[in-house]
Order: sequence, then C-alpha cells, then structure tokens
Amino acid sequence: MPDYLERILTARVYDVAQETPLDYAPNLSARLNNRLLLKREDMQSVFSFKLRGAYNKMAQLPPDVLAQGAIAASAGNHAQGVALAAQHLGTRAIIVMPVTTPQVKVDAVRARGGEVVLYGDTFDEAYAHARQLEAEKGLIFIHPFNDPDVIAGQGTIGMELLRQCQKPIHAIFVAIGGGGLISGIAAYVKRLRPEIKIIGVEPVDADAMYQSLKAGHRVRLPQVGLFADGVAVREVGEETFRLCQQYVDDIILVETDDICAAIKDVFEDTRSIVEPAGALAIAAAKAYVEREQITGQTLIAIACGANMNFDRLRFVAERAELGERREAIFAVTIPEERGSLRNFCECIGKRNLTEFNYRIADEQEAHIFVGVQIENRADAVRMAETFEEKGFKTLDLTDDELTKLHLRHMVGGRSPLAHHELLYRFEFPERPGALMKFVGSMHPNWNISMFHYRNNGADYGRIVVGMQVPPHEMEEWQTFLDTLGYRYWDESQNPAYKLFLG
Repeated sequence: MPDYLERILTARVYDVAQETPLDYAPNLSARLNNRLLLKREDMQSVFSFKLRGAYNKMAQLPPDVLAQGAIAASAGNHAQGVALAAQHLGTRAIIVMPVTTPQVKVDAVRARGGEVVLYGDTFDEAYAHARQLEAEKGLIFIHPFNDPDVIAGQGTIGMELLRQCQKPIHAIFVAIGGGGLISGIAAYVKRLRPEIKIIGVEPVDADAMYQSLKAGHRVRLPQVGLFADGVAVREVGEETFRLCQQYVDDIILVETDDICAAIKDVFEDTRSIVEPAGALAIAAAKAYVEREQITGQTLIAIACGANMNFDRLRFVAERAELGERREAIFAVTIPEERGSLRNFCECIGKRNLTEFNYRIADEQEAHIFVGVQIENRADAVRMAETFEEKGFKTLDLTDDELTKLHLRHMVGGRSPLAHHELLYRFEFPERPGALMKFVGSMHPNWNISMFHYRNNGADYGRIVVGMQVPPHEMEEWQTFLDTLGYRYWDESQNPAYKLFLG
C-alpha cells in the first residue's frame, strides 16, 4: 500500500499551486455558535484545488513518458489543472469534457493551451472516450481521482491546514466526487491528528461514496444530478473507496437548496462566489451543527472551487432563501366573499411577501399562492397554523420541488379541455437544441396540454409537461418513459397541481 504520509510530504505541487489561506468566517461562525474556518482553494490560479493532484502526477512522470502528451476526462476543474500542468511542463494536453460542461470551464482550459474535445452528457461518457483516445494516440491518462500521486497532491491541503490551525479541531468537512480530495486530506490528517473527524459531503442525487460505504463495496449509480457538476460522479475510485473506508468518519447529504444557501453564506463572509461543488462543505458544516447541537468548536470547511457560470446565479439566488429557511411557500384557500382577503392579509401581518398569485376561478373559493419571508422553519409552521385557525385550508409547499421549479411561475387556472392529463417533470442535459429534441420525441398522438421550461443557466434543463394520454395507451406511455433516457417524476397526484391547475 502507498505510504501517503511520505507521498504528501514530498509532493511536487508548489511549482504551480499556492498555499491558500485558512480564513475565519465571522457571520457563519456567529450564526452557528462555533468557529468556522474556510480553506480557500477557490483562490488557486485555476480557481480549484485540482491543479495540486494533476501537477504532482505529471511532474512524477519520466521525461520520455511525459513527452508523449497527457489526456484527461473532466467536467472542468481537473481539466484546468492538467492543462496548466502540461503548459508548465512543456507538453501537450487533450481534455475530454462532457458537452454539458459550463462554458467558463471550457474557455479556461483552452486559455491554458489545452485541446478540448466535447463528448457525451456525463463524466462517465467523457471518461470512456478519453480512454479510447489514450490508446489511439499513445497518450498518458491522468486520472482525476483514482491515482496515488493525484491523491497525494490533494493531500497537501491537509498538510497546510494542520500547520495553519494548531488549536484543537473538531471536524474537517470535504466535498466528495470521485473521492480524491477527501482521501488525500484524510490520509494525512488521520496519521497525525486521529482525533479530528473527517466528514464527507455529497449531494443527495450524487451520493456514490455514501452508497458505497453503506453497501461495503463500490456502488455505481444509474444516474447523477448535475447541479453540482464538479462532484457528479457515478462511481468512486477503488483506491479512494479503500481510503474512505479506513479514514472517513461520516458522510452528510445535502439538497440543492442547502447548496445555494451555502453559496450565499460564503459570499456574505468573503465577497467571493464559489461553485456548487465548492459550497458543499459549508452546507455540510451547517447541517452537522444543527444535527449534533455542538457549540464552541473549531470546524474547517474546504471551499474547493469557484468555476461558476454567471447566469447560474439567478437560480442560486432564488433557491438560497429556501435553503436558508427564510422563505415559506403556501397554497391557501379562502372563501370567495368580501373581507376574506383582508383576513388573509391580517394572518401574514408585517412579514414581507416574496410572491403573491391569485386568479378568480370559482364562485365559492379562491386559491392564493403566496411566498413569505420567515425567520426559521418553526415560523412557517406557526403561519400555517394561523391560517388554519382562521378557517383557511392551507398547504405548505416550501419543500415541494414541482412548486419551487415550475408551479410558482404558472399559477393561473384550470382548463376544461385537459382531459386525461398526466403531469410529469423531466430533467435533461442542457445544450442547444435539447429542448426541441425532447419535444420531438413525444408521440404525435399525445396532445401537450401544459408546458413550462425556464433556462436557469445550469448544465441541465428542467421542464414540466402536461400530456393527454388516453387510459388505453398508458402502457405505451410507460414504454416511452422507460426508453427516453431522462430522469422523470410523476407529479399527477401533486396537491399543488390539483389545487391550481388540475
């Protein structure tokens, strides 16, 4: 087995990497009643930690092997590390990137002399194509995580932060994609300070390491969510899995809203904007404090990347309030009579409204869609109870994904023509023409009765579709869903849909 302590201590990273600061986060620390420090890997020249492992691997290669040129597969950050290392070492680098990669990352690789090949919708498809090109062109493949030299390069972060913070540390929070970053940090920290907890974090829809550790063997996910593209890996590495089994104390899973809230938290403390994968550790630190109810401890979160497309910020800003539990969304039914709206407004009191939608649709009842700023989740519960006490039927939709993504932009009424309507949400890789390709795949005999799509500046598109499918064609509909190849959710029984649109 590799001696990672020796490998990390002798790693060659500082030709291209800098020792990043370990910054105190005053606002977050005050809110959490703990001392939170951010390891600012977003401040590297490529705005990510990935150049450490990539350069260390390439710098260790024999000159004749290095001269053949390097190839890598990456969603962006590892790609920039390989391109920069190749440029510094005077060799060629071909980078295979998924077509869904944010343009900011593609442009950054090309700016550093990397030859970009766009292939596939996911990292796995890009990876397979890169291995094919490796054999065809005689290049050396630089793995993004499952390589001892890459792991050791990332492990220099652990070496730095122990030197920078010599006081007791309760836990270090680290994002997990393929596992290279947490493996390197854990291998170093656990050898020298075994009392420090190493806590990994993954999105709930890209939890390959969590599933693998739970099962006791590597688990390959059938699909992964794409919001945190830097950690969208379907299967972790053999070596990284072994090291995580040995050293990682816990893994916390976080939702998209939690990630968006963490991006806002980092901005408020540093005036820097990290990417979704770069905010995972901060989101996990918040969740851990809430779960364990600890106070007065020192916590370290690795802010591991900042390669964010600017147009994704609209989506992040919208969802951050929900992630911070500072906005609640309700569907409230009131009698269609004079004075009802005033009574409704009295329930809200002096709270700020974030959204208010109403349309007359029934002689007896009115349905109101309302967003309200709240102090915390308990405040939302109290509001719902107040509505109910006034005799207003209330649905708390704060955690309903269909509502947050689509219905809040669609509230307006029902249609008497929407017979046999099914409602489904779909998610597909975002690229030019992808939406039209999706629509074109629909059966021509099925009428589209509702459609909502909004470009969120992300790597994937989200739509909600109402389809009129006769009961005798349900088997054909299910076949269509199974062969489409996109993630989908049946929302036909969603209470918000039934209330406002069904």
